[in-house]
Amino acid sequence: MHFSQYLCILVIMLAMMPESLALLDGIYCGREDCYDVLGVNRQSTKAEIGKAYRSLARKHHPDMHRGAEAKAEAEVKFKLVATAYEILRDDESRRDYDYMLDHPEEYYSHYYRYYRRRVAPKVDVRIVIIATLTIISIIQYYSGLQRYDDAIKHLAAVPKYRNQALEIAKEDIEKISNRKGKNRMSKSEQREEIERIVRQVIIEKMDVRGGYAKPTIWDVLWVQLLICPYTLLRFLIWHAKWFWNFTIRKQPYGREEQLYLIRRYMKMGKNQFNALEDYQVEDYLRLELWKKEKFEVWHEEQEEEMKKKLAENPRYKSYRRYMKNHGPGRMTFED
Repeated sequence: MHFSQYLCILVIMLAMMPESLALLDGIYCGREDCYDVLGVNRQSTKAEIGKAYRSLARKHHPDMHRGAEAKAEAEVKFKLVATAYEILRDDESRRDYDYMLDHPEEYYSHYYRYYRRRVAPKVDVRIVIIATLTIISIIQYYSGLQRYDDAIKHLAAVPKYRNQALEIAKEDIEKISNRKGKNRMSKSEQREEIERIVRQVIIEKMDVRGGYAKPTIWDVLWVQLLICPYTLLRFLIWHAKWFWNFTIRKQPYGREEQLYLIRRYMKMGKNQFNALEDYQVEDYLRLELWKKEKFEVWHEEQEEEMKKKLAENPRYKSYRRYMKNHGPGRMTFED
């Protein structure tokens, strides 16, 4: 038999069984044709597919059969019918299935398409991201409010600030005490009203800064992400101005620039630095700590002073004796 005859036979065999080559184990209906399972064809409409499914589902439902063997066989057929319907009722899934039937040689891509669709999230990822950012922003804002409220409560309990607030609100407190007749308050009501007044005075007069400052809408994650391009632009412009003014033109530093350098040398965050007392900040400026050489000298002095205080501290002495006698990580049962 000549080569041309072998080739002709091979072409005829391939043409006779395209469907069997197209069907793959583990995906769609396996070795079964989904259209044949439902008794429809590729030209059938969604309505026809749905009608065929409902008819076969009633026929092969396990509850419609008696006996363990009959129920088991019906359950297998019922699952196959349900799988075929699930694939053919969805336009995109049906399109992928038809493509597999028409291009059986691309079996790797068929597996990829099938499992990509199976493991893809059912909910739009954009909705998940938006919901997550919203929840984080709400938690962030109300956590900030809680910290601010705790700070106000603490200040209202500190005698120094409480007495100042009582002095400022002295007239209002006297009015409460002097009420008579129907407007007269009970002792508990008077205490509650005084606490409210003290709190209000502290809120108005005290400048709570740092991590306990009252949060604003500009602090939440959503807003920060929305204004991120603007923030980045400001950052680049600020650094460009700094390079031009203080590196190239050698201009003297202003107060804001001096404070920025001090904060950077101290490795403190903006909120942490803003929480410092005003006298501390003025002391740093007086010592000219924005100059690196002066800051390094000051820093060494602070470390030496801290070591002296620790050396004179009885607790620290006891700790050092313990470490000297027992060493780190050693456990004893001494009294």
